Amino acid sequence: MGEVGPGMTNRTRTKSEEKLQSSNARVPHEKPPFTLSDLKKAIPPHCFQRSLVRSFTHVFQDVAILSFLYYVAATYIPLLPRNLRFIAWPLYWACQGCVQTGILVLGHECGHHAFSDYQWVDDTVGFFLHSSQLIPFFSWKYSHRRHHSNTGSLEHDEVFPTKPKSELPWFAKALGNPVGRLVTLVGSLLVGWPLYLFFNMNGRIYDRFASHYDPRSPIFNNRERLQIYVSDAGLMVAYFVLYKIAAVKGIVWLACVYGVPYLILNAFIVTITFLQHTHPTLPRYDLSEWDWLRGALATVDRDYGILNKVFHNVTDTHYVHHLFSTMPHYHAKEATEAVKPILGEYYKFDSTSFLSAMWREASQCIYVQPDVGGKSKGVYWYNNEF
Repeated sequence: MGEVGPGMTNRTRTKSEEKLQSSNARVPHEKPPFTLSDLKKAIPPHCFQRSLVRSFTHVFQDVAILSFLYYVAATYIPLLPRNLRFIAWPLYWACQGCVQTGILVLGHECGHHAFSDYQWVDDTVGFFLHSSQLIPFFSWKYSHRRHHSNTGSLEHDEVFPTKPKSELPWFAKALGNPVGRLVTLVGSLLVGWPLYLFFNMNGRIYDRFASHYDPRSPIFNNRERLQIYVSDAGLMVAYFVLYKIAAVKGIVWLACVYGVPYLILNAFIVTITFLQHTHPTLPRYDLSEWDWLRGALATVDRDYGILNKVFHNVTDTHYVHHLFSTMPHYHAKEATEAVKPILGEYYKFDSTSFLSAMWREASQCIYVQPDVGGKSKGVYWYNNEF
């Protein structure tokens, strides 16, 4: 889990994390005995410093790896015997999809103004990185900002809004079996991300049609609409480039070198986002109880093994990211260790493999309901019983 915080040995840290991971106890939902200022004071000041050189180093490193993987695949896989190609292509797809996810994370840094001290640099780099992944940068930036402003809110959170049992669709119970869950998960991983961008699927409910590609969408305010056009223009250029590549190399070639890794990228976007905010022990709040700090605390850090590094630790430092979103990712692990002693039981870490966790959370976190007889009527918990 990174650097050891002040006053913590490796042995102490490990025991603490094991206790947090193995505990099925609910995360505290009461107003915490600490403030955001208390947490910030515990973090070394240099963790908030953004380095343009260091940030660009990560971009160049990822682009170099992506280019190398493409070169190897394009040059050598076609030369392999047919049976070996059936092994080589999936290996390339998996590696390239993971690297593309890492590039997306760097664009995510830009959207939070965590890439550099210059907003125009962040917007420019984020625009090009996201457009290369067929994601409208400014559209995502503004909706994601609202997610950070409303995390844990039943009414206003932008992504994966939780619903009470009474608001579930009629077919929810029919899908509450292993086969139904598998179909739902596969569908979400394959097309969940583009459906969210196009139709706001699994997004916050608005009073009219909402889409990340529509400048008139209720997701955006009047000051943001011009930049939505810019996002759309970036995507049109990206699609035109892909069209020209397909015209020269063929649609099958494009699908092999770009299309399948793109699908893997989409699957990781859904997986990472879902698991960051969904856990049987996490609370959700309605307007009578919600406040920003408690909402931000209702997240969980996960362990993706070696992919933590590939994904620039967006997976295992998400907790501190929600507290200080302008902090660059390369300081987030140190900051996480620094705030753990203050957070105590409010900090949640789960080392369950992400595949197992995805299945478990999809099985157990179907809807939310308040505790029967509980004092806090505006605090909701996950349930799966019909």
